[in-house]
Amino acid sequence: MTSDAGSAAGDGVSLGIDIGGTKVLGVVLNAADRVMAESRVPTPRGRRGGGPAWGPEEGVEVAGVIADVVARLDASSGSPAGRPADAVPVGIGVPGMLDRQERLLLSPNLSDAQGVDWRELMRSRLAGRRVVIENDANLAVLAEHRLGAARGYRHVVMVTLGTGIGGGVIVDGRVQVGANGFCGEIGHMVVDPAGPPCPCGRRGCWERFASGGGLGLLAREAALAGTLPGVVALAGGDPEGVRGEDVTAAALSGDRDARRVLEQVGWWVGFGLANLASVLDPECFVIGGGLASAGDLLLTAARRAYSELVLGGSVRPPTAIVPAQFGERAGAVGAAWAARHGGLWGTGEG
Repeated sequence: MTSDAGSAAGDGVSLGIDIGGTKVLGVVLNAADRVMAESRVPTPRGRRGGGPAWGPEEGVEVAGVIADVVARLDASSGSPAGRPADAVPVGIGVPGMLDRQERLLLSPNLSDAQGVDWRELMRSRLAGRRVVIENDANLAVLAEHRLGAARGYRHVVMVTLGTGIGGGVIVDGRVQVGANGFCGEIGHMVVDPAGPPCPCGRRGCWERFASGGGLGLLAREAALAGTLPGVVALAGGDPEGVRGEDVTAAALSGDRDARRVLEQVGWWVGFGLANLASVLDPECFVIGGGLASAGDLLLTAARRAYSELVLGGSVRPPTAIVPAQFGERAGAVGAAWAARHGGLWGTGEG
């Protein structure tokens, strides 16, 4: 999806913005596809319930933050003398169900966000620029496929393990968006109808078990049962204050109890990948998001579970399960690439 088409930067520089639940992250990408500069600011806290929730009104504030990040990136990009800032194209990655008119219809982990019209909000703030607005996970898989860990593969699924689970799908070298633009909401596959409530309104979605948020939920249950003393100590002694990051830190330092919890989450990751393989048959799964920082502690368990659970495992060719190269920057890098090339497919079509 593109809007406000303007001229691309003569030297190939482009900007990418990724809107997250906790931060707005922006990067400058040069003509050699290297990140030249970065800027991040906290995502504004919504007034509806006090959390990171923003509807049409709060979206105006987020749009202002995006414009501020763009201005910072312009100033740090080393622009040649005489090149106007509005010659630099901008890509924006948005979480949730974004339709083909760039309206955000649903964002389970940013409640009340539905109704935000990104094309309208950014029109005046980034006037004169080429602006590309897409789902953040689609942009993340684009970055990894074109420039990162999935280069050389034609069939790819990216799984971003953050507060929830995002997904991006490449089929025959092309990012898939679906009939309405909603393809890739893989975190909301229901894997246990009697499971814990999900922010989307249903129960037992995959992301309740296999995301950073799911790790935190599982860890708090274990902490309250008295089985994670080291992790509770990291959390300041409060079992209910345990976060997924505490478990990862303890596991990486050798805490066996924390490792067991992380391996349990890794099993759920592999379980979901096996289900996705039955539908999409990718050559490569790319694992990104904050939870991927656990590295082999998570991926080894996920690979083991996948090999045990995937349909036809004894006859199916091996599937690569690899960490993302760009980490938390993937969405922003993909946004910058798409901005330079005019869209997800490099043609401006949408």
